[in-house]
Amino acid sequence: MSDRHLKLLLFDQDPIFRLGLRVALEAIPNLEVTGVVESDTSTLQILAEIAQKDPKQVNLLVLEFGNGRSTTSQQLGLQFCRQLKALYPNLPILLLSSVQEQGLLLAAKSVGVNGYCPKGTPLPELVAAMQEVADGGFYWFRDIEAMALPTPRANATPHSSLLTSNSSPLPFSKLRNNLRLSGITYIDATLAAVTAQLQVPGLPVLDRAILAGQRRELLAARWLLNRLLVSSQERQEEHIPVAEQPLTPSLSSAIQQRQTVSPLLSPGTLQSELFASCITKFQFPLRNVTDVPLEIDIFREDKKRELFYLILQKLSQQLDELRASQIEINQLHEVKITLLYDLWQGSITDFFGRFSRIKIGNKNIEIVNLLLKNTEVVQRDILNNIPLVCELYSYLLFQTELNIDNTSYPVMSAEAKSQTLMILENLLIQIANAVVQPLLNSLADVEVIKQNLYGRQFISTREIERFRNDLSWKYRLKNYIDEPKAVFESRYELFVIAPRGIANTSVYAPRNQELAKLSNIPLIVTLLLEFSDAIAPRLKSLLSFVGSGIVFILTQIIGRGLGLIGRGILQGIGSVSLLEKNLRRNSDRTK
Repeated sequence: MSDRHLKLLLFDQDPIFRLGLRVALEAIPNLEVTGVVESDTSTLQILAEIAQKDPKQVNLLVLEFGNGRSTTSQQLGLQFCRQLKALYPNLPILLLSSVQEQGLLLAAKSVGVNGYCPKGTPLPELVAAMQEVADGGFYWFRDIEAMALPTPRANATPHSSLLTSNSSPLPFSKLRNNLRLSGITYIDATLAAVTAQLQVPGLPVLDRAILAGQRRELLAARWLLNRLLVSSQERQEEHIPVAEQPLTPSLSSAIQQRQTVSPLLSPGTLQSELFASCITKFQFPLRNVTDVPLEIDIFREDKKRELFYLILQKLSQQLDELRASQIEINQLHEVKITLLYDLWQGSITDFFGRFSRIKIGNKNIEIVNLLLKNTEVVQRDILNNIPLVCELYSYLLFQTELNIDNTSYPVMSAEAKSQTLMILENLLIQIANAVVQPLLNSLADVEVIKQNLYGRQFISTREIERFRNDLSWKYRLKNYIDEPKAVFESRYELFVIAPRGIANTSVYAPRNQELAKLSNIPLIVTLLLEFSDAIAPRLKSLLSFVGSGIVFILTQIIGRGLGLIGRGILQGIGSVSLLEKNLRRNSDRTK
């Protein structure tokens, strides 16, 4: 066991296993279980809180692949690992699972999982694996007959006979080396071609982003090939030091952290801090508390949360690609629509599954292909109307000051982060609406869709149609009244995630160019508003003057006259009563 204090977060859905492992680990010196969680949302929430308060509180995440049994659960576990690595690329992950499928384990390694131990591994070996992974190394416990083993660090202490058997027989070694050299030759040739294309002057921004992504994937493939097909001994003989291998940014960071052995759970950037705050808000109730219907209202809360996580992950990947493409700040306006479309398309593809099919009548229809046919409607109704997109990307990519609400906020100020978080939340909600809209247009009343995604209140056909009608009226009112009014008032409506649910707010922003382009009914609405603003003060003054006159007449003239009349009547009644009393008194004396 290393002298370095190991602080780990344990994630497993089995309460008995969690309890037993925690009790066993707490007896180990220099090892601390800082938290035990049972769901992916709880894991993300705790990590977000740790990232904001004390990044040194955790230096290893130990998790299970879903429940380890169903294929769907395992795939969701793989997706969760990918999401974790996107949000916290420097956080080491050790897979402690009952999963043994070779393909799934390779997929886990490809998304960035740093190690694997099967459940039932002896405690000393498990602790050694945890320390190895936490120190920046790799530990993959696998059967040699099933696959070639990537090895731990050259200076690592052997943990078991299974892991120390690095050297395979000579024929297998030669075959492995030949495969590696052949693969690297092909990758290097392709890499050279892609690099040459990136150097072409005047290359469009979108093409540059695509090529940069291909280059990054090739570098990662080359690194993985060296890791998978070269043993520690062969790497030393061929003088292939890890530090000299081409790496992706996240892999390079992992290797640097491995050498310096510093705390690895540290977002350290505006993007990571902002995304961590957003993930924390995902744990709030996600019901719509506004009077504006949203497409995602039809989803169950867990499905809304899952969709938000996915969109945030896609946005993180997109920002990484933009940085790799070296996009300039003045090019953001040119690619804004493309960025939003790619974000929407990628979210639909991953949320519904690239090759998922649904049976309608006698036809098997690919869901994603059907939904992506609604591009024009989605862009017109939602994507083209998402506000402050360029400001958000500029803040995250170039750390520019945020100009909003007629104020310029410094980059690192709490106000800038708060305002940017609102813009980000609105973007996520609107992209989620865009993902759901084509589903409502094409597959709203399909039983499989309703059972898997919808809330109970939207199970009946009547409720679904009522919901769709509400959405249709929303867009009519927005296009003809609400949006022209917002343009005329120089403000944007934003949907945000509040402790009580999805709420709305507004921020000031100049919209003079949009105001000049209004026509037909929207223009008439703004003219009516302007006429109302022009005549309202005068009409108010007139009504105030007339009202004052009426009040004067009623109180000073009519009121006083009525008062005098009433007074006379009362005095007369009083005089008569007094006279009668005197007459009665005289009559009594006479008797």
